[in-house]
Amino acid sequence: MESQKLSPGKFALNYGLLLGLLMVIIGVISYVTGWALELKQWPNWIYYIAFPVTIFYTISKYKKTNDNLLSLGEAIKIGLAIGLISALVYAVYGLIFNYVIDPEFMSQMMEVTKDKMLENPNLTEEIVDKQMKMMEKFMNPVIGTAIWIALSALFGLIYSLIGGLIMKREE
Repeated sequence: MESQKLSPGKFALNYGLLLGLLMVIIGVISYVTGWALELKQWPNWIYYIAFPVTIFYTISKYKKTNDNLLSLGEAIKIGLAIGLISALVYAVYGLIFNYVIDPEFMSQMMEVTKDKMLENPNLTEEIVDKQMKMMEKFMNPVIGTAIWIALSALFGLIYSLIGGLIMKREE
């Protein structure tokens, strides 16, 4: 009797949802504590570490439950799906946050960023204004969400390619 091949998507769905939830929790904690407006970056490092670890772990777990077999294509599917699913979870939260929970947050963030930039004696107000105009385009929730999804897919691809090349074992 031939064993049924496990779907990389099932693994990716569960871990992608967990990773997205982790990013939402980090976002909520950063907002509630005021760290977001203080421009604290260290909470995001938790996610930056968890992202590749989750992809590598999921690829490894998939391989173990699949008779220790793994193709590079399966690894890439897992990593891409985890990246996209986690990004979509966070994107939904981000859009709800920016349009419903605190629509003024982005303008507050822009002001804090501008003040921080003006503290630098090497930057003139004209340079700061130009940088703020550029930043305003990327701080738009819809554009920011699209960039987040694209970057998550790209890094999911990179990490899954690395994991797949290391762990690949075909019949």
